[in-house]
Amino acid sequence: MSVHHPQASAVRELTVRGIILGGLITLVFTAANVYLGLKVGLTFATSIPAAVISMSVLRYFANHSLVENNIVQTIASAAGTLSAIIFVLPGLIMVGWWTGFPYWTTVGVCALGGILGVAYSIPLRRALVTGSDLPYPEGVAGAEVLKVGTSDSEEAARDNKTGLRTLTIAAVVAVLFSLASSLKVISNSLSTAFRVGSGGTMVGASLSMALIGVGHLVGLTVGIAMFIGLIISFGILLPLRTAGNLSASDALADSVSDVFSSDVRFIGAGAIAVAAVWTLVKIMRPIVTGIIESARSARLRRGGSTVDITERDVPIQLVAAVTVLMLLPIGLLLWEFTGDTVLHGSVGGIITVSLLYILVLGLVIAAVCGYMAGLIGSSNSPISGVGILVAISAALLIKVTFGSSNGSQTEALIAYTLFTTAVVFGVATISNDNLQDLKTGQLVGSTPWKQQVALVIGVIFGSAVIPPILQLMQKAFGFAGAPGAGDDALAAPQASLISSLVKGVFGGSLDWALIGTGALIGLGVIAVDEILGKTTRFRLPPLAVGLGMYLPISLTLVIPFGAVLGHLYNRWSERRATNVERTKRLGVLVACGLIVGESLYGVVFAGIVAGTGSETPLAIVGDGFDNWAQLLGLVVFVLLVGWLYRRTQRVSESPTSTDAAAR
Repeated sequence: MSVHHPQASAVRELTVRGIILGGLITLVFTAANVYLGLKVGLTFATSIPAAVISMSVLRYFANHSLVENNIVQTIASAAGTLSAIIFVLPGLIMVGWWTGFPYWTTVGVCALGGILGVAYSIPLRRALVTGSDLPYPEGVAGAEVLKVGTSDSEEAARDNKTGLRTLTIAAVVAVLFSLASSLKVISNSLSTAFRVGSGGTMVGASLSMALIGVGHLVGLTVGIAMFIGLIISFGILLPLRTAGNLSASDALADSVSDVFSSDVRFIGAGAIAVAAVWTLVKIMRPIVTGIIESARSARLRRGGSTVDITERDVPIQLVAAVTVLMLLPIGLLLWEFTGDTVLHGSVGGIITVSLLYILVLGLVIAAVCGYMAGLIGSSNSPISGVGILVAISAALLIKVTFGSSNGSQTEALIAYTLFTTAVVFGVATISNDNLQDLKTGQLVGSTPWKQQVALVIGVIFGSAVIPPILQLMQKAFGFAGAPGAGDDALAAPQASLISSLVKGVFGGSLDWALIGTGALIGLGVIAVDEILGKTTRFRLPPLAVGLGMYLPISLTLVIPFGAVLGHLYNRWSERRATNVERTKRLGVLVACGLIVGESLYGVVFAGIVAGTGSETPLAIVGDGFDNWAQLLGLVVFVLLVGWLYRRTQRVSESPTSTDAAAR
């Protein structure tokens, strides 16, 4: 397929300057993603903004190339995925096992799981990238950005400057809005609870620029699916589960919120688990085919046959060797985790079972997450739903293997299970992104093995920065449900849910009826999706519905609005724009800018909180202004988002000017 990508040796691809630049971008975006994930339970793919930054920097260096820029974004994209490890690790704080994040242990979990994820995703490339019709929305968009931005034409240079300016202005708007909310001049959230018959429910929205950006990136289909999941949970399940059970002593909002946390989100977990299994069933055959083709390609190269540069993976034999050898340091990490605990001396069985579990389930998880990324993009791929399935199955396996346990042993087994789940989750996070990057590489003519090496480098960079950022968040905010957590503690919704599930398995208190109800709903959604797929052009992604079911409404509601806004913008582009693809790319960059700006501000604000010891160190207005602050916040939020998209439309209509914003 790639006869048009001969790539002579003179073309620079995997370079020292590219590695350094990719590492710097990774450090910044990892910090942003850790904050966003802990706050709202979502992370964002950083490939596109990383590509724009790379092109803007490398253009000042001699002999820069399209594929070198692609290597930079491949390294930096680790920030959008490895940081999702925070969907599990804070659970060790929540169950009271850790009081902070030990640096080298946390680095080990991230790095070993991430490298194993790279290894597992290599044989999946042929099955899920070159041999499938999955859309890979972010991978395709990233390729288009790279193609235009690294062109030698004057028009491409102007487009590149315009794109970077668009992203920067969106980021600044997000920072200013977040700063105003920290000053308490405006509020960044709206929430109310109300009765429905003898029960109740709630409506709320986080006035988050980042969530608008997330909605734009995931698209209308996923946005609608998440909204349907929200309706199922908050419009149907929550009123039913609270009927006649609302506490007279607690405020209505507290009572409804408690029922959502203890009941409804577990139903959502069941729906996500079924959707994940269904995804695996659908892609098993192409996975096997891809592994066979990868081995055949390696044999041809050893035999002297010429294999196109865009088909050269890391040899499958080396992948297999690395995969097996990785089990040794993982085993040592698990053994070290149990040292000086009540489990010491009786962990041989559970460590052996854990290693086999990681070895076998790792490939399964890599396949499921890679498929999800190809279907709906890395930004919205709900790998936390897969993490739920991993946590429950790991807990059951470890519980059966260890046998009966006393109270202190049970606590240690809960922590050990979360730690093991974190390793598997590292595999999930990287495979969720690696195939997206390889799709970009396929479209721009990159060498797969060089991209795969680049992602390992990105994993190492990301692993180095995640522990101190987690420690900063723990010190500044704490995590909801953890010992000593305050009112402003970060929700870390997935970590909270996963730790609750594991405790429920070991304590025998897990309500399997709730999980079963969610599974039945998931089966119903799968059936609807299959019918729609066969009879219409519409789909209802089951994983997106499940995600809408188990995330709090305040975090979910804004995403569909962002999806609608992005859809309307793209429709306008198709009807009115002179250059449709360029205009759509500018919209993508606005979305990325909103996410990056708010997330990076969150990291800076966390540092201020940690340094001052105050939860509201910048507040200049008292609590008595809350009602006006909510109204003002809503008005300012709507006006700013509207202005940003209108400005982007004007810029797209003036391709010869990078200063259109001044008009």
